[in-house]
Amino acid sequence: MSFDCQRCGACCCNPRENREEGFLDWVEIESDAPLLRRRQLASRLVTRGRDGRPHLRLDARQRCSALRGEVGARVHCEIYPLRPRACHKVTAGSPRCLQYREEFGIADADAR
Repeated sequence: MSFDCQRCGACCCNPRENREEGFLDWVEIESDAPLLRRRQLASRLVTRGRDGRPHLRLDARQRCSALRGEVGARVHCEIYPLRPRACHKVTAGSPRCLQYREEFGIADADAR
């Protein structure tokens, strides 16, 4: 079974466990990340956490501000080639992927 990440996008949303613990800044960005050198993008997409470290900004729906489209329908990442290392950690079909899909009500039947 394969999963269409451009149809899903659930892993680009702040997970329940983070929200319950009060984490409002989510994906940490490494200090040498290429995204940080793109000033216009960074000014719109990056925020500083309580610890001063850069994180991808979340929108009002608790989605990454670089995510475009509708979760569970059709999505894409505006900064895919520049995304932080942490964004590489969730792989399609992994236990984390399945957890995020379940949280957003994206059924396994949607997998291709």
